[in-house]
Amino acid sequence: MKAGADMEIAGKAVCVFMLLTIIRLRRTEGINRVSAHLGHSTVMTCRNETNITMVTWKTSPKAGRQCTLSYLIDSNKTEKINCSHRINWRSRPDWDHALEIQQVEMADEGNYTCEVVNADGNFHNPYHLTVLATHTHLPPSWYSAVSPRMALYCDDHGNPVCEAETEKPAAEISWVPQSNSTPRADSHSNGTVTVLSRFAARSSDGKNATCIVSHTTLNEAKSIDCSSPHRYLILCIAIVLSFLIIIMFAAVIYCLKLHGYRFCRKTKPPDIVPTYPLQDDTVEVEPYTTYVQKENAIYNSVSDLTLRQNLPQGQSPAT
Repeated sequence: MKAGADMEIAGKAVCVFMLLTIIRLRRTEGINRVSAHLGHSTVMTCRNETNITMVTWKTSPKAGRQCTLSYLIDSNKTEKINCSHRINWRSRPDWDHALEIQQVEMADEGNYTCEVVNADGNFHNPYHLTVLATHTHLPPSWYSAVSPRMALYCDDHGNPVCEAETEKPAAEISWVPQSNSTPRADSHSNGTVTVLSRFAARSSDGKNATCIVSHTTLNEAKSIDCSSPHRYLILCIAIVLSFLIIIMFAAVIYCLKLHGYRFCRKTKPPDIVPTYPLQDDTVEVEPYTTYVQKENAIYNSVSDLTLRQNLPQGQSPAT
C-alpha cells in the first residue's frame, strides 16, 4: 500500500518536472534573436492580429534604462515613456507596428517585447538584441582601433589564467587538459568583450595547461607551467626571513626595556655630608669641659666638709 502511494507521488513529480521543462523550452524557442552592428539601425516587427485594440513595445536593455511605446487604436493615441529619441516607431503605428532603433549603441543590447491586445487575449512577441562591433561595418565616426589580444599568466595561488579580448561575439576559451571552470565575459563600451577563464584541474597537480582561444579574429594557443619549484623556494625564503626579522625586532625591544633605565634615567647627585672645621669642635667642647671641672671641684669641696662634720673632735680626715 505504501509502495503504491510512493510510486504515485513519484509519477506526479516526474509529470510536473516534464511540464515545467516543456514550458521553459517553449519560452526559449519563442525568443527571436536578432543582431545589429554598432552605429547602424535595426528593426523588430510585431505579429499581425485582427481586431487589435492596443500595441505596446517594452524594452529592457542590459545597460540602458527601460522604456515603453504604446498605441491605442480606438483613440488613435500614442504614448512614449523613458525612451530615447533613437527608439521609436518605424513609421505610423496605426498601420505599421514595427520598432526601429537608430544608431545602435552597446547599451541597447537586451530584451524587447511586443504585446498585442485584442478580443482573444494578449499576445507577446519577444526579441533578444545582440550588438556586434565589426569594424568593417562601422561608419568612420564609430571606428575604434582595438586589436584582439590574448594573455596567459599564473595567479597568486599558482593557477593558470587565460584572458582574451576581442570584438563581439565573445571568444571561446578551452583548456588542455580539460578544465571544469566557467568563463566570465565582460562587455565594454567600445564594442569589445573580455573573456576570462581560470584553469581548474580535476587533479591537484594539474598546473601545466594549454589555453586555446577561438574567434573569427583570433585563433591562438599558449601553454604555461605554474608549478615551478623556484616559486615555492622563494616563498619559503621570504617566510624564513620575515620570521627572523620579527625575532630580532622582539629581542631589541626586550633589551631596551631591560636596560633602558640606565640610559634614560637621570643620576641623582650623592648626598654631601657637611664638614665642620676642627677649631669649631674645640670651641664647642671647651666650655663643657670647664663646666665639668668646676662641678667636680664643688662636689669635692662639699664632700670634704661633710666628712669633717661627721668625724669625732680632734680627728682630721685622711687624705
